[in-house]
Amino acid sequence: MARFEVIVLGVGDTFSEKHHCTALLLVCDGFHLAIDCPDMYRAVLRAASAGAGRPLPLAEIDHVLITHVHGDHMNGLEGVAFYKHFAEGKPVQLVTSPEVRAALWDQRLQASMSTLWNGTQLQQMTFESYFQHLPLPWTSQITVGPFRITARRTIHHVPTSALLVEAAGRTLGYSADTAFDPDLIAFLSPADLIIHETNLGPAHTPYPSLAALPADLRARMRLIHYPDMFDTASSCIRALREGEVLAP
Repeated sequence: MARFEVIVLGVGDTFSEKHHCTALLLVCDGFHLAIDCPDMYRAVLRAASAGAGRPLPLAEIDHVLITHVHGDHMNGLEGVAFYKHFAEGKPVQLVTSPEVRAALWDQRLQASMSTLWNGTQLQQMTFESYFQHLPLPWTSQITVGPFRITARRTIHHVPTSALLVEAAGRTLGYSADTAFDPDLIAFLSPADLIIHETNLGPAHTPYPSLAALPADLRARMRLIHYPDMFDTASSCIRALREGEVLAP
């Protein structure tokens, strides 16, 4: 019987000295879906593999979902796409909202990826040279491998996708980066496991807002994207650790 697993690759924010930037790897029936792609992604996978007790080779990860274009969530995408292009001869299967797709190439990747030296001459490259885009709409569910994914826009600086992911009879809710939003909590609340961010600033969720949620909801919730000074030991909601393997 297929089993839905969530491997925690990173739990920190962009300023962290202690942790890799927040990222998840969803696994079901041999299919791997990366949620966000921080810098030095192969090193992130290698570090998480020790805690997970299994190898996590990039060769098994062809599908990457980018929640938004902030660097701590997508800076590794250039390296992953180059690796897939040169080492594996295949495109990245890239799952994004329309807004992320519109900004990704022209505003983030084109400068470093649009020209390649092929040994004899410079070759012009496009988004399609590296990626096959799988649209993530705001208004309907999509299927990626064994995963059925529903997105909802969060309250953040840039367009960001929170997710409900269903597979093998279980559901994961993931807030991505967001200000505290009771409507988003309601969207996530049907999930068997809810992974919610907490951090500083008006575009992130303060811990006290989550700590005030009903106990049954907090029992299904785990924290991620927390700052280095966050006191995980005294939190009434368990903070995730890198390398953990969760079953929604």
